Amino acid sequence: MSDPIFGINITRVDDEPRPAVASDMAVVGLIGTAPAANAATFPLDTPVFMYSDEATKIASLGLTGTLADAIAGINDQLGEFQVAAKIVVVRVQEGADIDATLVNVLGNAGTKTGLFAFLEAGPLLGVIPRLILAPGFTSQQKKGVGSIAVTAQGAGYTTAPAVSFTGGGGTGATAHAVLGTGPDAAKVVSVVIDNPGTGYTTAPAVAFTGGGGGAGATATATVEKLANPVCAALPPILEKLLAHAVVDGPATTLQDFTDWRETLSSQRLIPVETAVKVGVDASVKPGSPRVVGIGVRRDHEFQGRPFHSWANQAVQGIVGPNRPIDFSLTDGSTEGQTILAGNGGVIVRGEMGVESAIASGGFVYIGTDNCGDDDLWRFYNVTRGRDYIHLLFLRTLRFYLGKFNITGQTVEAIVNTMKFALRDLKADGDILDYKVGFTRDQNSPENLRLGRFTVDFAAEEAPVLRYLGIRSARYRPALDTLLDELLAQIDVAA
Repeated sequence: MSDPIFGINITRVDDEPRPAVASDMAVVGLIGTAPAANAATFPLDTPVFMYSDEATKIASLGLTGTLADAIAGINDQLGEFQVAAKIVVVRVQEGADIDATLVNVLGNAGTKTGLFAFLEAGPLLGVIPRLILAPGFTSQQKKGVGSIAVTAQGAGYTTAPAVSFTGGGGTGATAHAVLGTGPDAAKVVSVVIDNPGTGYTTAPAVAFTGGGGGAGATATATVEKLANPVCAALPPILEKLLAHAVVDGPATTLQDFTDWRETLSSQRLIPVETAVKVGVDASVKPGSPRVVGIGVRRDHEFQGRPFHSWANQAVQGIVGPNRPIDFSLTDGSTEGQTILAGNGGVIVRGEMGVESAIASGGFVYIGTDNCGDDDLWRFYNVTRGRDYIHLLFLRTLRFYLGKFNITGQTVEAIVNTMKFALRDLKADGDILDYKVGFTRDQNSPENLRLGRFTVDFAAEEAPVLRYLGIRSARYRPALDTLLDELLAQIDVAA
């Protein structure tokens, strides 16, 4: 018996609502090359944590490759009283050409190399990057076989004939034929692409061989631009990290942007369609580090809460965008507005004396959207904000697991913990309103016996203001007022 016979027993009661514990959403995950880096400080395919003002580590990266410029671009955007950004750096081997380097950036899931090294940041470093960028490696696209149309089905096939491709300037395309049934038995009804190949400049010729004596099948191939491999690989990694990635588009023409954008579909990708010029020689560099730097600054301005857009923010440290993009606040037919309609972000120049420009000077980033298909979750400040809420609950509510039995007091403490956290977000203007509830239809006695219960919550993140409509009309009552004043003056004069 642990209680004293003669004495005092003190027991701490710990079943009250918990204070919310937030996650840092502005830790940057930066992957790239640095051939002259100190391998001891920055080993290949290994996440390394640094502050962006650490002179020793910056010097250890060297001046070549993509990492040094990206860190400088992030630092250029930091705000007042902000000393540095937190960065998890993954250095990869620079290949003999861009294709070889892209292979290294992609890495391997089994060995946790390349992009997959970010998944090791939590266990190894104690921080998780949630703003990912791979500057210089997200815009490249190649052409491959996009579709195959059967122009003649042939007849007499007992097995599916082999499909081969010749010409077109590319390599690697493979496909297989499919035979029909019923009236289409023994005929080729479709061709399925197994590998689109790469490097095709024109459509290759399609040939059928074999097939157990059948003949006569013909088909034509079409070529299309393929997705960038890094952009294609990022979404599942971002889902695991609860992160977003800012990805650079081609930064060449509107058509190239459209072709690139059509290959993206993820709420966790934030596209930027402008590169930038930096330095005395106005060398062209990716825009994504500058945009991520703005994101770090904006989170800092709101005490780490990621509910606010990065749009209409000055881009510092550049001498200009890599190409002029026509933009007007009042004309939707400009290139800039067309890119924004495709969910891309742009960096445009301010114009003095032009009221429809975004600013009267400097260079400004405009972009509010991610690349998802769901308009309900279109704005990246909304999706990042919902990640923040989910992580807030994970970090706060895990305290209760295994320590408490399911009682009325426990349920009330958990519900109140969630309510208080959302109440504070509403007070700060991050969400408009919320609802938290424990309902019978989501909780059965059987589940309670298993130690399980469910709490519902709903919240509405504040949308970013991106369109302001002004209705302009004449005001007839002003003439009535004028007449009254004139009549009054005439009466006085008389």
